[in-house]
Amino acid sequence: MSIIRTSMAALTLAAVCVFPAMAHVSLETNTAKTGANYKAVLRVPHGCDGKSTIAVRVRLPEGVISVKPMPKPGWKIEKTLGEYAKAYEHYGEQETSGVRELTWSGGNLGDDEYDEFVFRAYITDAFKPGQVVAFPVVQECVGGATTRWIEVPAEGKTADDYAHPAPTLTVIEK
Repeated sequence: MSIIRTSMAALTLAAVCVFPAMAHVSLETNTAKTGANYKAVLRVPHGCDGKSTIAVRVRLPEGVISVKPMPKPGWKIEKTLGEYAKAYEHYGEQETSGVRELTWSGGNLGDDEYDEFVFRAYITDAFKPGQVVAFPVVQECVGGATTRWIEVPAEGKTADDYAHPAPTLTVIEK
């Protein structure tokens, strides 16, 4: 009987230790090849302190270009355009501006519901293999509640060391 209790206690502890990472807004695929297209799936696991999510905004890091969001029934998409810090080569063309921020709004994602927000992008060679790239997200909820998933781990830290870490991906070799 004590083996069963010990095993159950270990499983409970493991579930508690894993839960915080699952509660964050995250990217479904947390690696992307340099110089290649990437399908980003932002996973939003809950609302803000019991309130429904009504908008999700993601800031695109410099070097992530040619961004195209996937339409989402019931949600309006806003693309904030801007200049890049430099020109990027993309299929033989030089791109100097594009989408810098995406916002999905007008929907209603209950606090007890889960959803995904998808976009496609090109990861330029501005990123080197092994580099971690953050995609800061602001989650807006009913009644003005907001959760800012913008914390970027310092050297030697992980997302689990923060209350509101930004979703990240690690760039890998093409």
